[in-house]
Amino acid sequence: MQAPTNLTKLYYSISEVSEMFQVANSLIRYWESEFKVLRPTKNARGERKYTKKDIEIIAQIYTLLKERGFTIEGANKELMLQKQSSKEKKLDTPKIENTDGTEHAEQIVERLTTLRSRLLQIKNQIQKMG
Repeated sequence: MQAPTNLTKLYYSISEVSEMFQVANSLIRYWESEFKVLRPTKNARGERKYTKKDIEIIAQIYTLLKERGFTIEGANKELMLQKQSSKEKKLDTPKIENTDGTEHAEQIVERLTTLRSRLLQIKNQIQKMG
């Protein structure tokens, strides 16, 4: 299932999201407990507020579980692989510069975080070999 494309609001309630996917609110809450990538913000009253990004993640989870028949564990692994692949692609994309020629701080932090992750993977592989 594709994430709905006509999202105009900044935040959606759990009821609105469950209606989009025609599933129970409890299933969305269950997915939050099983998938670390799904962490909507909560307001002062503890009500979940889903962003467009959260809804895209729910669409991916829905597709993996309901349409492709993945287990929770398998879907988690697939999402992590997709996330890693996405990070690697971002390293290869050209940087966006401010008007003064400096790179955006967010992009720098993201690139360094991804680089750190890759270096730790290499380190772990070397330690396993030695």
